[in-house]
Amino acid sequence: MTNKILKALTVSIVIPAYNEEGYLEACLKAVAAQTVKPLEVIVVDNNSTDKTVAIAKRFSFVRLVKEKRQGVTYARDRGFDLATGDIIGRIDADTVLPPDWVATAMQLMTDRPHLAAVSGPTGFYDLPHPGMSLWLTKLIRTSLFYGGKKDSRYLFGSNMLIRQSAWRAVAKLVCHESGLHEDNDLAIHLDKAGLEVGYSNRLTTNISVRRTDVPPRDTLPYAFSEYRTYRHHGILSFRAIIAGLVLLAIYPGLKLAHRAYDDKTGHYSWAKFQQRPPARPHPQP
Repeated sequence: MTNKILKALTVSIVIPAYNEEGYLEACLKAVAAQTVKPLEVIVVDNNSTDKTVAIAKRFSFVRLVKEKRQGVTYARDRGFDLATGDIIGRIDADTVLPPDWVATAMQLMTDRPHLAAVSGPTGFYDLPHPGMSLWLTKLIRTSLFYGGKKDSRYLFGSNMLIRQSAWRAVAKLVCHESGLHEDNDLAIHLDKAGLEVGYSNRLTTNISVRRTDVPPRDTLPYAFSEYRTYRHHGILSFRAIIAGLVLLAIYPGLKLAHRAYDDKTGHYSWAKFQQRPPARPHPQP
């Protein structure tokens, strides 16, 4: 990778954040450890009531902004609109980037200039054998993406890139309705605009399996929010139905494993299982 290539594109990282005191510090430490530094890091506080803002302020490279309209879509839009890099890297507050993520992003978008946006696979750092979960995610997402159907074109907000020019082209078109997956909605709008949405196993990272922390009553709506997003755009996605059913089937096991596994020690812990962590607040009302 030559210096000429690395200087060709700039990367802004945008992180929507709503009550993320348990995750944001690790996320930002991983950003700080990048072998190639991003142009800027924008944390969008979406009305947090915990220590999220205080944690963000500890990192001198962070540009902290406020979005009063509640919802991850509004927070994302705010960050994307403020970003000045050629490429916008979107991650979540629980994302832990590998040290070469920015360098890989720059190289990937240089090598594939036709791509408007791209996502990659993720492993789960707070489950046993995160390398295995990353391998499985690569296998599943690669198979789904190259299935050739319209509903296989998706973006994953925990690990994605979008050219600033592509965002400007669809920024006023994206949907803000409750109950939709904002990343899939963005992919659909890009596709409708004739802009290519891609997938690459080169762009990898790790996230938390904390999405199982949603209250049981919210599990069913969450599992089928991807299906609702496609239906909202007149696309009947059998793939999204199957994905929702699979998520419902594995949800109890993932939830139990997440509660019992201590990623700091690498072992299951009865004490941790008994802690009963509070339900995660939903970022989109």
